[in-house]
Amino acid sequence: MSREIYPIGTPGKAWGETEKAQWLANQSVKREYKIEVLDKIMPLQKQYDIVQYGALPYDENRYPLYAIKTKNWNPSLPNIMVTGGVHGYETSGVQGAIEFVHTELSRYQAHFNFIVLPCISPWGYETINRWNPLALDPNRSFYVDSPAPESAQAMAYIQSLGIDLLAHFDLHETTDTDNSEFRPALDARDGTQSQIWAIPDGFYGVGDSSNPQPAFQKAIIDAVEKVTHIAPPDPDGKLIGAKIEQKGVINYDKRKLFLCGGFAGGEFVTTTEVYPDSPRANAQNCTLAQVAVITGGLDYILSQN
Repeated sequence: MSREIYPIGTPGKAWGETEKAQWLANQSVKREYKIEVLDKIMPLQKQYDIVQYGALPYDENRYPLYAIKTKNWNPSLPNIMVTGGVHGYETSGVQGAIEFVHTELSRYQAHFNFIVLPCISPWGYETINRWNPLALDPNRSFYVDSPAPESAQAMAYIQSLGIDLLAHFDLHETTDTDNSEFRPALDARDGTQSQIWAIPDGFYGVGDSSNPQPAFQKAIIDAVEKVTHIAPPDPDGKLIGAKIEQKGVINYDKRKLFLCGGFAGGEFVTTTEVYPDSPRANAQNCTLAQVAVITGGLDYILSQN
């Protein structure tokens, strides 16, 4: 596969502040967080607690951060977290989290408490970006004293609740721009040359290698397959360079990589990867696939009790 040469910086030399500023100057707003996220969650205030847990320092008025939380929190019930928009360009993660709240969450309230962070990176959502304005990837920044405010504020909020999670659904996408834009940008920023691979055509999930929960992951794949197709392995029998553990599932060490899916723990953890650029997919299909992940996982958990 041919490797894109990024137009900023010198190959093999990591960026300094000049190159980061040049990159930032090239970014522009392409959609509105207020319209596509805030205007969809604020009408839910009668049914759920809409809690502002922070705001991004780039523009605190434009980028307030919200959680959607179960009203009348029941300490005797297990707790479920859903996160979306850690990478702002991954549209269906955000819209899938919101759609789940609008259409499905209420029927599970007798069994679980919920915390939904629908858009962790609103600047990234508006500019359709993997990074934040500091050229940092929030999904590699979930660690103590994180320099990424998106990650730091989400972690601080969840820690402030003083709860344990039973499950965490972290909603993502893998897009063609991973190879055309974001991986070349990463290599340019770090002065490296990383491995590249073909983008899988279809949905796949990422379990936690330290706690893979294969039956839980399979239940999710079975639910998603009713909505969209599952990514087949590449010619090497892998997905994005990782060994396939079962149909449509790979595992990562989420804590070691400082991923959103690893910071809060939980017995059942999964990261979704929807493929919106497939000729067999569309925006609605991708959003519904994210919803199917959550409902499929929750139905599995309920079946075990």
